[in-house]
Amino acid sequence: MLLCTPLALHGTAIADLAAEHSLVATLCGAGIERLFMIDWRSASAEMRFLGIDDYLADLNVLVDQLGGRVDLVGLCQGGWLSLVYAARFPTKVRRLVMAGAPVDIAARQSGLSAIAEATALAVFQSLVDLGDGRVMGSDVAKFWGNAADPDGIREALQTKHLIGSPDFARLEAAFKNWNSWTIDIPGTYYLEVVEKLYKRNELATGSFVALGQKIELSRLRIPIYLLAGSDDDVVAPEQLFAVERLVGTQPDHLRHEVAPCNHLGLFMGKLTLDEYWPRIARWTKELGG
Repeated sequence: MLLCTPLALHGTAIADLAAEHSLVATLCGAGIERLFMIDWRSASAEMRFLGIDDYLADLNVLVDQLGGRVDLVGLCQGGWLSLVYAARFPTKVRRLVMAGAPVDIAARQSGLSAIAEATALAVFQSLVDLGDGRVMGSDVAKFWGNAADPDGIREALQTKHLIGSPDFARLEAAFKNWNSWTIDIPGTYYLEVVEKLYKRNELATGSFVALGQKIELSRLRIPIYLLAGSDDDVVAPEQLFAVERLVGTQPDHLRHEVAPCNHLGLFMGKLTLDEYWPRIARWTKELGG
């Protein structure tokens, strides 16, 4: 199994934050014996022109190094990238899991898609120009406000530890460390995501081109499991569940669930990790192959 983490604002610890808040530990505890996780590195100045195709090519090399066929688990921005990869290389993905991933932006507006719709492309370009061809994580973090307040942390982690207690203080420190660890993104990739995914909705409309080939999701027939958060303001559940009508997978090989959590709760929340992800692990094992 390969975890495709988001190539976005924060680092890959989103999937391995702390004890009882680690997707990696949860999947291993549920019987996944061979688990790998992508660690997208912060973009250097030399990487500023890398685009979606470059990251798909890197993902393809990694899959080949792992034996040429994987169960792919895409988280948030890593979810649509995993879907594109599976559609581009269908023989290399046995099963696909997507959690909190935007696919059909028009299915229902979320907080993030509303911002993208209301913001001119020139504004996103100016953010790239500010970073000399890169989007600097520290600059983007300013627009997200104070995501690390105690109440927000407690909600995301779904912890019963009381604010101010020693146990909560340890979790709070781990979360704040992750939240402050921002990565820089190549400007080309960033603008392609904004334009292709959020402005033109190319994945849902069938006009997305990856590595020289138009992505036709209707030709994708592998088993797919979708997990959304009921209170996800980043990705509305409908944006993800549109996958079910876009792909060619048989209905008995499609699964979807809605967890009572926000976006980060999908990957870090104790209740979500305890209840939903072990079922996903069992699903991948039961299908065999």
